[in-house]
Amino acid sequence: MAETVTLSGTASPGLLASLDPLLREWLPRQRWFAGKGRPVTGFTLVAATELLPVDSRLGLYHLLVRAHQPLTIGAEPHPGDCYQLLIGVREALPPRLAPALIGHVDQGPLAGRTVYEALHDTRPAEVLLEAMRSQARIGGLCFEKEPGRQIRTGLVPRLVTAEQSNSSVVYGDTFILKLLRRVVPGVNPDLELPLALAREGCSRVPAPTAWLQAELSGEPYVLGVLQPYLQGASDGWELALRELAKGEDFGAEARALGRATAEVHTALARALPTVTLGHTQMQLLADGMIERLEAATQAVPALRPYAPALHSAFTALADLSAEGHLWTAQRIHGDLHLGQCLRSPAGQWWLIDFEGEPSKPLAERRMPQPVVRDIAGMLRSFDYAAHSAAAPAPEWADACRAAYCSGYAEVSGRDPRTDPVLLRACETDKAIYEAVYEARHRPDWLPVPMAAIERYAMTDLT
Repeated sequence: MAETVTLSGTASPGLLASLDPLLREWLPRQRWFAGKGRPVTGFTLVAATELLPVDSRLGLYHLLVRAHQPLTIGAEPHPGDCYQLLIGVREALPPRLAPALIGHVDQGPLAGRTVYEALHDTRPAEVLLEAMRSQARIGGLCFEKEPGRQIRTGLVPRLVTAEQSNSSVVYGDTFILKLLRRVVPGVNPDLELPLALAREGCSRVPAPTAWLQAELSGEPYVLGVLQPYLQGASDGWELALRELAKGEDFGAEARALGRATAEVHTALARALPTVTLGHTQMQLLADGMIERLEAATQAVPALRPYAPALHSAFTALADLSAEGHLWTAQRIHGDLHLGQCLRSPAGQWWLIDFEGEPSKPLAERRMPQPVVRDIAGMLRSFDYAAHSAAAPAPEWADACRAAYCSGYAEVSGRDPRTDPVLLRACETDKAIYEAVYEARHRPDWLPVPMAAIERYAMTDLT
């Protein structure tokens, strides 16, 4: 087994071999593990850094490991996903850390020790914050801090236990550290875009205070971002469901959220380059949508009766571009929905989590896109919320849709509904993605995107 090891101290080359049988069982059970449904057949150690010496009462390893799994039928060859792990090492776990247990090591350099998910433990979480405060360099890890930002001492950490595709630690209601679990080389938009927005003076996105990255084989790996913790803020999805359950109007909030989205888009267009999309680029965009539709009809047979009508949404976009219509593309959020928004007790909306859709390649997530991509995601989110009620409330979603688009227009000067061909194509593309996701992971939810699919198939823009 090949190992590339970067250490602050000395470690046996048998480290990964000793952890291998435990990680094969533990890793697939984690919410953030991307390869569910396929066994882990082995690991390659990409990097290891000793953050606390293992010969003390408490040891701490930072690991980057590549998990190897059988390829699915038709999949391109893939070296395996790389995961960031923080492994605590103790002689025995106190009862409070029982939920964090990975296992007891019976071979190799850690034989006789107990290893566990270190983020559940106060001291390892403190080590990360201390390293960012001091802008430490430990082995191959670089802890960076934005100039002028202060991180005070004595902030007590706690792990966020809600299910997430990454892991988050809150420090004393002052900061939240988001640690990326599945990591890829390159500039990560979850750091790149909030930094650009902060430097533009956009207050709709929490500004990064510090971050953690590694340099491996000449490429950066963004591993975590520390931002202000928005104390008392409400998750947009949960807030919408509460208001819907009470029969309360959500129009004012949707309008404010539309304004916030437009402010972010406007700031991103100032901060980063924009491009003009003509026929060639829009034909490629439409072709990608058609390819996803064709693949989706194989995965979800219920889509097949609607395929010709859905196909027309994408060909209409290509036809419009052939007539000489031009669009502007820029950097966008990339995965915008109600759950990516937070509302303060005073009524201010923030947008968070700029990672984009993690299943897409990083280069694709960083490409300029029409802003309607984000808008379509939010409109689909209103539809999901409306269908989550005890009694589906499509009229509630329609009201939110109108208010959101109006709020967006108040700031941007352009109502998304004035570009119905592009909006229909993007909403249709998003609903097809949702249908595939729900069929694979949450079959009980499949009727939600399928109801939208039926509506979009009946839409006539001629």
